[in-house]
Amino acid sequence: MNFLFLGMGGWEIILVFLAVLLLFGADKIPDFARTLGKGINEFRKATDEIKKEFREGTEDFRKDLEYSKRNLEAHVKEVGRSFDQDNSNKSANLSDNKVETHKAQKEENNSQINS
Repeated sequence: MNFLFLGMGGWEIILVFLAVLLLFGADKIPDFARTLGKGINEFRKATDEIKKEFREGTEDFRKDLEYSKRNLEAHVKEVGRSFDQDNSNKSANLSDNKVETHKAQKEENNSQINS
């Protein structure tokens, strides 16, 4: 029976168990296991509490970050709208200028023809 537990075979595990039994005695092993279980539970509780505190501590930061993100997006949209308006005004001015230039050229050509 080849039982692998942390790189140990079945006989090594039995030997370790017998050594623990001889060192602590049969009546101390349940107390030792109970104490070990309580320690593991306390460690888990402490870990969960630290996670909870971290989440609560970063919640304000997350809210501020979301607010800043929404604010920035609104500003970007506003700048985009004003940019589009400026471009449409410029293109309207350019088309008006082209029409006026074309009319002026036409009048000049007509005046040259009439002369």
